[in-house]
Amino acid sequence: MSRIPRIVILGAGYGGILSAIRLQKELNYNEADVTLVNKHDYHYITTHLHMPAAGTDNPENARVNILKLIDEFKVDFVKSTVTQIRPHEKKVILEDGTLSYDYLVIGLGGEAETFGIPGLKENALNIRSINSVRFIREHIEYQFAKYKREPDRKDYLTFVIGGAGFTGIEFIGELADRVPELCKEFDVDPSLVKIYNIEAAPTALPGFDPELVEYAMKVLTDKGVTFKIGTAIKECTPEGVLIAGDEFIKAATVVWTGGIRGNHMLDEAGFETMRGRIKVDEHLRAPQFDNIYVVGDCSIVMNDEGRPFPPTAQIAMQQGEAVAHNLIASIRGSQMKSFKFSNKGTVASLGKGQAIGIVGSRKLKGNVAAMMKKVVDMRYLYIIGGIPLVIRKGRF
Repeated sequence: MSRIPRIVILGAGYGGILSAIRLQKELNYNEADVTLVNKHDYHYITTHLHMPAAGTDNPENARVNILKLIDEFKVDFVKSTVTQIRPHEKKVILEDGTLSYDYLVIGLGGEAETFGIPGLKENALNIRSINSVRFIREHIEYQFAKYKREPDRKDYLTFVIGGAGFTGIEFIGELADRVPELCKEFDVDPSLVKIYNIEAAPTALPGFDPELVEYAMKVLTDKGVTFKIGTAIKECTPEGVLIAGDEFIKAATVVWTGGIRGNHMLDEAGFETMRGRIKVDEHLRAPQFDNIYVVGDCSIVMNDEGRPFPPTAQIAMQQGEAVAHNLIASIRGSQMKSFKFSNKGTVASLGKGQAIGIVGSRKLKGNVAAMMKKVVDMRYLYIIGGIPLVIRKGRF
């Protein structure tokens, strides 16, 4: 190319922000024109959202101003909403303009997967953004306040969490911790509060170590959680949920954490997708487009058994760094790297001072796992913002 190649990154989630940070570190001056597009001026830490959603932490602790993470002399930041991707024209349409690119990184994040369950999209809440968790927290508090005015409405104090994956289990742990505080604040008998976790799969935390899953369920059961595992939600209404066996649980609050699909704009752009996600090649590129990379919830990466890796923050971070390397290799005409996911371990919080995890071959639970969760959080803050961000946001 005679002019400087233009790289556009859509979305400042884990994959997008890591791509931008790595590019600004590795690219030479005037080697490429990099633009990061995000609808908010902050990056939020998705793995932290379950805490402010339950009200056990401030939403501000889950977000970081993007301009504190990138160097504006090296990366242009555009605060705008993407409305359309036109891969054949090498253009991205924003709500307030158009961007042309030579290389595109799609990291727009996923959307709730409802699996066609009637009423779920309209009546359930989702832990997906800073604004959504603020709404959930305020909604929960409002139910306690409403119950004091209408003490016959026990459904105000009934909470249904659909899905027993990581987000669901972590949110339940925080909610169970928050309930005693709310009961004290609103003078409510704690025995009236019901928390149900409903999971269609035959186990909570599918794919996790069975011994640790059993430990997690015991911890949460002791906190007052009722599990209904191997039980599908058949319908979600404004009054509650209908579950398998035609049992109806009357609840004023339903939080759905049961799955993620890709972004609807990928289908609309004409990409080949599976549940809105693109199966990428070994270099994380979209089929038919060697100048378009896909990361995070929008991508599918297969493991050695031919099954897709779960779309976690850990894999998105590694994808972000790999994409930056391959973009630089493309620009310089050097060797690209095949992406290989390296699983550093997995930790799930169960509320204050409790967690389960696997690091290497070691199984962790209780306080030790909770401390490891803090270390993982600190490591991420260090990767994106160095020691100053750890000091500002990290808390033991």
